[in-house]
Amino acid sequence: MKTQFADRMQHVQKSFIREILKVTLNPEVISFAGGLPNPDSFPVEEISAAAQKVLSQDGKNAMQYSTTEGYLPLRQMISDRYVHRFGLHISPDEILITNGSQQALDLLGKVFLNKGDNVAIERPGYLGAIQAFSIFEPEFHSVPLNEDGVDLELLETELQSHSPKLFYTVPNFQNPSGLTYSYENRKKTAEILYRHSTVLIEDDPYGELRFLGQNVPPVKAFLGENSVLLGSFSKIVAPSMRLGWICANREITEKLITAKQAADLHTNFFSQRVVTQYLTDNDLDLHIGKIKTMYKLQRDCMVEMIERYFPAEVKYTQPEGGMFLWVTLPKPMSSITLFESASKVNVAFVPGDPFYVNENYVNTLRLNYTNSNPTEIEEGIKRLGRVIREEMAHL
Repeated sequence: MKTQFADRMQHVQKSFIREILKVTLNPEVISFAGGLPNPDSFPVEEISAAAQKVLSQDGKNAMQYSTTEGYLPLRQMISDRYVHRFGLHISPDEILITNGSQQALDLLGKVFLNKGDNVAIERPGYLGAIQAFSIFEPEFHSVPLNEDGVDLELLETELQSHSPKLFYTVPNFQNPSGLTYSYENRKKTAEILYRHSTVLIEDDPYGELRFLGQNVPPVKAFLGENSVLLGSFSKIVAPSMRLGWICANREITEKLITAKQAADLHTNFFSQRVVTQYLTDNDLDLHIGKIKTMYKLQRDCMVEMIERYFPAEVKYTQPEGGMFLWVTLPKPMSSITLFESASKVNVAFVPGDPFYVNENYVNTLRLNYTNSNPTEIEEGIKRLGRVIREEMAHL
């Protein structure tokens, strides 16, 4: 008997990265593939102490069901941090705690998207968003990125031509490119969006991880109500806690709460209580400072090794923060083909293909530098450089 699945499942692929990570389980593989924080950054002892305090002081309540919106003291802390960092006032009532940023994308798709709706997305774009939104069968429209952010002229053209419901963007140390929108680009992006009915979905999981340059406010600071801002504790505390959040106006938040109630009632309440206790008892800025110091060393090491071992024809971004850099190979090289060759010498990365919509055999790839030590980075980049030269010799 043939199983009858929903039509929507025909258009959604498995996560490319999750499939690649299966390959990297081999301890001999040097992996630049996953978007994994460095486990040395995890505050294990502090989280343990926070969990013990929650259990000893209020264990029965911490193990009970809770509200869909999320633990109010945690939402208040998130609100206070936006004021502290940017002078951006977001009410706790406009913050919804989610099961990581990925659930936030799913909920936004449920609330906004009908089959065939238009969605604008960066090119290249975050594959997790492409996968999450694909469930709802929209029409994607890609807007290229320049070094200072989205191509403003093409964004305007896209909004005028297709009136997309959503524009999804990662303005800080973008995944996959590592690029960051400049202050001026953010301001002009907000001005363009203000003239249209398109809702901005601004995903910011990496914004706290700046180790070069100056902080810039989120696009929401210029746009206001017609925007949604996402955040996460995955990159600044621990990914296994699965705590993210959505900041949106109250009309949108109410719809999101309804969608979330149908999905899982509420986000893991014990994790919320433990993270709240951790934030109460520890200096988050000091902790993030240690992460940034670590990541800058790893990023600088990878850039140095690329300069040493990659052919001069290979181009790459130099991020000011975050976890990734983006490599562009000489045409007509394919990063998928390169991945197959690199896997034979036990090096893994993410080929560029899943970061594009309806494009195959592209000449770009993503490298993660945060989950490898300097020795692994040098050896992995040396091997990859050798494979690139071999592939170029056959062009």
